[in-house]
Amino acid sequence: MLDSEKPTLMIIDGHSLAFRAFFALPVDSFQTHDGQHTNAIHGFLSMLLSLLRNEKPTHIAVAFDISRASFRTREYPEYKGTRNATPPEFLGQIPLLQEALAAMNITTITKEDFEADDILATLSVQGNAAGYNVLVVSGDRDAIQLVNENVTLLYPASQGVSALTRYDPARVRERYGIEPEQYPDVAALVGETSDNLIGISKVGEKTAVKWLGLYGSLDGILEHAEEIKGVVGNNLREQKENAIRNRRLNRLVTNVELDVAVENLQRGAMDQDAVRDIFGRLEFKSLLDRVLKLEGADAAGGASVAGAVAENPVEAVAAPVAPVAQNLLDEELAAWLVRATAAAPAGLGLTVEVQEGRPIGFGLASLTETISLPWQADRGDYAPLEAWLASDAPKIMHDAKPQLKALKRAKLTFSGLAVDTLVAGWLLRPGGPDKTLVDLVTRYLDEALPVTDPNQLVPDEQDGGAPLQAWYTLRLAPAVLALLDEGSRTLLTEIEIPTLLTLVGMELTGVAVSHEQLAELSSQLGERSAGYAASAYAEIGREVNLGSPKQLQDVLFEQLGMPKTRANKTGYSTDAGALADLQASNPHPFLDLLLKHRDSTKLRQIVETLDKEIDSTGRIHTTYMQIGTTTGRISSNDPNLQNIPVRTEEGRRIRAAFQAGPGTECLLTADYSQIEMRIMAHLSEDAGLIEAFNAGEDLHRFVGARIFGVEPAEVSNEMRSKVKAMSYGLAYGLSAFGLSKQLRIDNKEAKQLMTDYFARFGAVRDYLRNVVEQAKVDGYTQTLFGRRRPFPDLHSPNRVLRDNAERAALNAPIQGSAADIMKIAMNGIARDMASEGFESRMMLQVHDELIFEVAPGEYDALSTVVRHRMGTAAELLVPLDVQLGRGANWDDAAH
Repeated sequence: MLDSEKPTLMIIDGHSLAFRAFFALPVDSFQTHDGQHTNAIHGFLSMLLSLLRNEKPTHIAVAFDISRASFRTREYPEYKGTRNATPPEFLGQIPLLQEALAAMNITTITKEDFEADDILATLSVQGNAAGYNVLVVSGDRDAIQLVNENVTLLYPASQGVSALTRYDPARVRERYGIEPEQYPDVAALVGETSDNLIGISKVGEKTAVKWLGLYGSLDGILEHAEEIKGVVGNNLREQKENAIRNRRLNRLVTNVELDVAVENLQRGAMDQDAVRDIFGRLEFKSLLDRVLKLEGADAAGGASVAGAVAENPVEAVAAPVAPVAQNLLDEELAAWLVRATAAAPAGLGLTVEVQEGRPIGFGLASLTETISLPWQADRGDYAPLEAWLASDAPKIMHDAKPQLKALKRAKLTFSGLAVDTLVAGWLLRPGGPDKTLVDLVTRYLDEALPVTDPNQLVPDEQDGGAPLQAWYTLRLAPAVLALLDEGSRTLLTEIEIPTLLTLVGMELTGVAVSHEQLAELSSQLGERSAGYAASAYAEIGREVNLGSPKQLQDVLFEQLGMPKTRANKTGYSTDAGALADLQASNPHPFLDLLLKHRDSTKLRQIVETLDKEIDSTGRIHTTYMQIGTTTGRISSNDPNLQNIPVRTEEGRRIRAAFQAGPGTECLLTADYSQIEMRIMAHLSEDAGLIEAFNAGEDLHRFVGARIFGVEPAEVSNEMRSKVKAMSYGLAYGLSAFGLSKQLRIDNKEAKQLMTDYFARFGAVRDYLRNVVEQAKVDGYTQTLFGRRRPFPDLHSPNRVLRDNAERAALNAPIQGSAADIMKIAMNGIARDMASEGFESRMMLQVHDELIFEVAPGEYDALSTVVRHRMGTAAELLVPLDVQLGRGANWDDAAH
């Protein structure tokens, strides 16, 4: 019988492959809404589906270990003793994997007192004897001993399970220089760290293979041990019992009594209902589609993924083989663009290849064709590309912002961004680590986007460049959009895509900053830090490193005998919070000077970082992270402009260095006043808060009057501070203990303050309770505009994770709604400024504040636009109060 006519038996080491998948895929990226981790299951099933498709086995089984205990551990208790405890995130995944395999009608086998490898060995021998082609899939090298002319080992790469190396006898000889049955002898001599089997000292793989070439087997080597000279020969003779024990333990058992025969492992039809149930519980939507396609079905029992997203902006048509990129120019390019755009009204994929902030090439893609265009600005035959870029024809991109900035620098007009798959993926999983195209393609297409190894000087294969990235981006878009709910898709198109375009302009504009002022401030802060350090040394009579926790612990807790702070890995905490508490309870001049030294040093670092970022035009260009938070707020990096202190003298001096640029009139600042508390009033519908805001009163004095039973005019500054801390703290899940620490008041007083607050503003308490309870039901919170934030840890068995999730869930709708309102306002202002031809520019967004550079004569008109757009960005039960400021610099323009 020809090999191609033989049945194929595939036997898989379940635990080995599941563990590899667990460590290959990020834990936090694979989690159901109720907190069940699924990365090991996802990786294993993804590999299995590829094997079923590519190898087409007629018979299949998956073997699992029952525990680490076996006949081997009875003989050698240290066997596998160095392995770490099973990660808690892995626990519970194996039973779910076995349930999924059962639904797929794949037999799983376990055997008390034996390892999965022994089951594989037994089945491989039985399958070989019965005339099968046998495929052993295992990540344990001991399985190499099973390889022969009819048994092939499929061994996963060092990372993950997606790439498998085929070991037949020839490949084993090529890789190890031995026959497969000799591999256990090599392992016995060298030892196996993963199994805690100690080999012969100084004997490595090359030495072991050399000895086997001379003497044939471990027994032959030991018989001729006296002939082996040198240190290794002496070690062999002294430590031969290690090798004998190792060989006895690594010999796989080939006659395990199993409850199932090879012929009973034939693949049968899946239980499609059971598959849909378990894959649904695991939230494996794309994998469900793949597994049911093996059965000639689709994930919805008749509605494929393509059908599920037909109403989305991009059609979902799978194209498994990437088209070869074409090079077209001039009229050929024009004809292709007309034809491709007409055939794909939902959009074409676009990737701009960027180098040093400038475009150097383009990749365009339809579902069946890709185009590669190296960019040369002075070439007239790129006119069709420029016209298409400027048109409203929809474009599908991944991480569009840096690409669009490059186009603007090259003075290329762009329009028509329909989907950014990076932003869409973030909306789907705002807390997930999926940030690259490779990540998203792996997750949502279950494919591996080819990439070159950055450590290889001469890559084995090219990654396909911009055309291939454009093609994958085009195919990725519908897979992600299919998983977004309608509200999130609206959020993407109406808020996030316009925000991306607004941020492109702001990042390119930057802000003028005075190098002279920053340099002077840096020098003064340096002198101040040195002065604080000198005074601190004088207090303790010696010099120490004020940045060294170990040396500070010695000073504080040994020399000065201060009470111990909370314990940590290095002793006791010396972080800012711990030292501030210590200074409050046990004031000491050294502590005071140390805290002042830290503050001035930190400020100097901020100043120096800003100064280094000033470019040749005298401006700083921050990078806004649109997807950098789980709440939707925009963050700032390189440099961070959101960490500049607001209320300190030094912070004001830093802001004073941010100035109106040459040829401009002034800066205009616009800030939302108490926006989070206004959203709280709207969401809770608390009559007291609504009354305060609608009356235009000072919120915290109004609330203080209600709590303390006095007239608003009689609310002292201390009362107001307590109320303010209470109001904002509640929205962030602040406890009575936390409030007492923050205000440095007795815990009993803090509890009473909270009780009095809720007695008068009960709707706030009810709203906050309901937020968490509803999130436990839904698995997510939602903003006023439909932004969802998942909270799987609300059901975590880990109390710390659960409590943290509850606190975060309290504030997510409030903070997320504030982020949405700011983005809506920014986008409206940007549109009005463009349509009305303003020369003024929006430069910065910092928390709830916008900063503009005002062109001569435009202040009144611009302030009208800004106040209108910010004030009408949302319809709340209370007004959105916008405060404007004007000045020559950021500090002068404060309000």
